[in-house]
Amino acid sequence: MSVKPEAASALFAGPFALATLSAPEGPAFPALVTPDAQVLDLRPALGGTVPTVRGILEAWDSVAPRLAVLAGDRSLVRRPLTEFRVHAPVEPLQVFQSGANYRQHVIDLHVAHRAPGDERPEAQRRAEAAEIMDRRAAEDLPYVFIGLPSAVTGAYDDVVLPAWAEKPDWELELAAVIGRPAHRVSVAQALEHVAGYTIANDLTDRATVFRRDMPQIGTDWLRSKNAPGFTPLGPWIVPASSVADPGDLRLTLKLNGETMQDESTRDMIFGVARVVSHASQTARLLPGDLVLTGSPAGNGMHWGRLLRDGDVMDASITGLGAQRTRCVTEVSR
Repeated sequence: MSVKPEAASALFAGPFALATLSAPEGPAFPALVTPDAQVLDLRPALGGTVPTVRGILEAWDSVAPRLAVLAGDRSLVRRPLTEFRVHAPVEPLQVFQSGANYRQHVIDLHVAHRAPGDERPEAQRRAEAAEIMDRRAAEDLPYVFIGLPSAVTGAYDDVVLPAWAEKPDWELELAAVIGRPAHRVSVAQALEHVAGYTIANDLTDRATVFRRDMPQIGTDWLRSKNAPGFTPLGPWIVPASSVADPGDLRLTLKLNGETMQDESTRDMIFGVARVVSHASQTARLLPGDLVLTGSPAGNGMHWGRLLRDGDVMDASITGLGAQRTRCVTEVSR
């Protein structure tokens, strides 16, 4: 069961956002959504040349000015958002995920993931984590790994908790959406390649992050982060021109109405431009790709409360809207 978005004013910052929607029993299509919850089907509006949001992003430099004109043209036929199902706003080809990028979050996890036999006081372990964060910032080396597009789901879809996931956790993140190919771009150039921003909840099964059978191998991101639906995305892509400062946004996640995460992107160790630039030094970032920028403090490991059947997560980021997802336990086969 999906949670339907409510019609409301000021759904997001700026004059428009991009979405992928569908009518009942109809195919998904790229849409322009206005802050007053009205929808313009972009297939006829753009002459049928861009059937997907990723197609729009592939032509972002030329299409973005046209979208701004369409958003202001009140003569065009629009329909209420409530008539449509909201899907993930884009189907990315690649997902780049930044780990350990919020100072307080990493310190909290360092304390929560105490190694067996480590009996040092919490204050000592926190001090150790803070020292590690300071060293990482000084060395200027973000930590980026790869996620799977198949984990992406819509902002109002149910999240299926796999039967094998013993400690499923939430991780609200700001996601940059690439609009211009980027390879070996500088930090100064990086944001020129970002078309917009959206919300991601990068779920993690904490019990499978580390390979206990082969500790020398390190982390197992495939199993811990890439179950189907483990990355609720959206509901929209807000153009970068409508986001004044991605380094000063508030991320808030509530679990069953109780605030668990409430932090500013100012707590990032490496800002959006630095993470995008770093990922591009190795990979070629393509239009529609996602660059997740890490999660702030307040995860379930910190609170000692992990996700379970029936939980509802409400997540929001300043100017980017909000998502609501309900957790359901996988039916045993």
